[in-house]
Amino acid sequence: MQLLRLHWGEWQGRRPDWTAAAVAGFLAGAVLMVLEGVWTLIMGYGDAWRTSRMLAAMVLGPGVLEDTGFSLGVVALALLIHYVLGILFGLALAALVTEFHGEGRPGTMETIGAVFGMALYLVNFHLMSYAFPWLVEMRGWATFMAHLIFGISAALLYWKLGRQSARA
Repeated sequence: MQLLRLHWGEWQGRRPDWTAAAVAGFLAGAVLMVLEGVWTLIMGYGDAWRTSRMLAAMVLGPGVLEDTGFSLGVVALALLIHYVLGILFGLALAALVTEFHGEGRPGTMETIGAVFGMALYLVNFHLMSYAFPWLVEMRGWATFMAHLIFGISAALLYWKLGRQSARA
């Protein structure tokens, strides 16, 4: 039985399309943000800016969580963190897709993206909550589903954008 071996950086003539990966991560981050905004409006959560403060607190510290309402600086920092993470996650996803040779098939891309989104949820809201305990508050099916959709969106966008750049 041969063990699965990952040789990071040894893509044997195949390299991820890093530009497509970064754009896919950025756009999938936008999809995630819209989903979170719609979910907040539908469910009628009290403070629409709570998620922004949670993200900004990763840099500014937990004191920012005590504030309420809109703050341009907090929202700008939260957007920066959100999109930088989306891009980084898009790059990581592209490396995985290339390693598992999944670029040619949308069904494979959806599966890899779904597994990636699930793993991302576990990392973000179970492991990272040791460093940022306020993230525990966001655990749940809505956040899980949003990350699942992020992973699938990022994978399919990478598949589509990577194919377009290969044709150009």
